[in-house]
Amino acid sequence: MLLEHWKNKGYHTEVLHRDIFIIDTGGNKPVLAILHGYPTSSFDYYKVLDILAQDYRVILHDHLGFGFSDKPTNYSYSLIEQTDVAIALWKQLGIAHLSVLAHDYGTSIATELLARKEQASLPFTMTKLILCNGSMHIELAKLRPIQKLLKNKHLGPWVAKLGTKALFSRNLKQIYYDPVQLTQEEIDVLWEIITYKNGRAALPRLSNYINERYFFWHRWIGALRSTDTPIGVVWAKNDPIAVMAIAEQLRSEIKNCEWYLISETGHFPMLENPKIWVNQVKSALKNDKI
Repeated sequence: MLLEHWKNKGYHTEVLHRDIFIIDTGGNKPVLAILHGYPTSSFDYYKVLDILAQDYRVILHDHLGFGFSDKPTNYSYSLIEQTDVAIALWKQLGIAHLSVLAHDYGTSIATELLARKEQASLPFTMTKLILCNGSMHIELAKLRPIQKLLKNKHLGPWVAKLGTKALFSRNLKQIYYDPVQLTQEEIDVLWEIITYKNGRAALPRLSNYINERYFFWHRWIGALRSTDTPIGVVWAKNDPIAVMAIAEQLRSEIKNCEWYLISETGHFPMLENPKIWVNQVKSALKNDKI
């Protein structure tokens, strides 16, 4: 029921010759585009979408290889290409001004957007950026063993193939501050979305984003340091992967930054502590001092 309810909120559209699942709440409101994390999907926001939609036209899409979007076998899944998809989608929707909210994997797409803004190559104005628990400073991240295994060229395909819902559940609970907040229904839905369209086969290539964070470090961190885009850092303090040291580093190096902390919350604050998280996001979006 929960899965079908979420799926019925969206639709499929062709972007750069690929099928992309999108949710667009519509209305004549400021646009908030959300970039979700790895290895999940836009479903991460099912608890907060309706609240955000009261004030914003929220646009969510499943990145290529994730969720209900296409999961092609003949694709590299570079974060550069994921950025191309996001830009093309927003352009197709006629978006001229937007704020961007990014979590986890999505934060690297967001920093690529900043780099392109520096090159004056964005077809829209990005008025604000909210960064939430992403390991942009990959050198400070505490990667989980499963992440290291999946990105391994030789072991990754086998790990993905042999993965089970039980293993996925155990790994997910380990990155919650309070695992009780993760229900069995949510685990079932998240697993079904990940495995949709043979999604496990794409996981090793999707996991290469970790290597890209090293390769493009100077481009992406450089853009964060030089940008004049107002940035809010909304961070769950008890994330065991994107640890507080990353948030502190971002706060020290971003010129136009405010941060908003959430206590006793792990890697998926929009799922684990949705009321506080959405209030912090709204504060960040409305704060003219950001």
